Amino acid sequence: MAEVTTTRVLPPVELEAASKTFLNQLSGAAGKYGAADLSKAFGQDFVAQMDPLQLEAMKQATAGIGSYEPFLQAAQAATGPQAYQAYMSPYQKDVIDTTLADFDLQAQKGMGAIADKAIGAGAFGGAREGVAQAEYMAGSDRNRAALQAGLLQQGFGQAQQSAQQQFQNQMGLATGQQGLLGRQISGLSTLGAGAQAQKQADLSAEQQLAQQQLMQPLTAAQAYGSGITGLIAGYPGQTTQTTAPSAPTPGGMQTALSTASTLAGIYGALR
Repeated sequence: MAEVTTTRVLPPVELEAASKTFLNQLSGAAGKYGAADLSKAFGQDFVAQMDPLQLEAMKQATAGIGSYEPFLQAAQAATGPQAYQAYMSPYQKDVIDTTLADFDLQAQKGMGAIADKAIGAGAFGGAREGVAQAEYMAGSDRNRAALQAGLLQQGFGQAQQSAQQQFQNQMGLATGQQGLLGRQISGLSTLGAGAQAQKQADLSAEQQLAQQQLMQPLTAAQAYGSGITGLIAGYPGQTTQTTAPSAPTPGGMQTALSTASTLAGIYGALR
């Protein structure tokens, strides 16, 4: 019977126990990692929420939408062909009436001067006096109308300027209100963003710590295994040989007996 020799290269005896320890540690660490609650190291809990200052900025921005409309409405009221009427001086009529009354008084004095002149010339009550008075009154009436028109035009111009100034004032208030509101919202947003960033940095640090703690057993086992691998590579291997008998092969007699038995079986089956 022939013999078969098997040659095997085994790790050093000094490291065999360490290798088994490594495998046990690696298996245990992998099992713990697979069953771990990942929500303790990942997820929304590690995302910083909006700071109260940011929420306040959003609230004010929402409330400020359309807050300029009252100013625009006031500005619109100061436009149009009839807008000046609201800005006419309430004392304008009194001023005009007083001015015209004084003008009429002076005109009457002029009529007296014409009569005195006619008396001096001996033409009192004559046609020449009548013509002189008519011409005087026509000129006086024109001057009176021009004076009245000038006073009305002056009042109208002042009212127009006041209406235009009101329009500019209201538009300026609308722009200024939006500018102040925008700066306030921007300031709140900036402060809130800084606070949120600091909170996010704290949560990121906590997340990194949680992840390191989660991976610590597996990392330690892998580091241990790397060390063992390096040691095994540096040590000479242990060679063992095992010799065992090989399986027997059929000889000529056994082959003949096997053939005879097969033929006998076939012959019996035929009968």
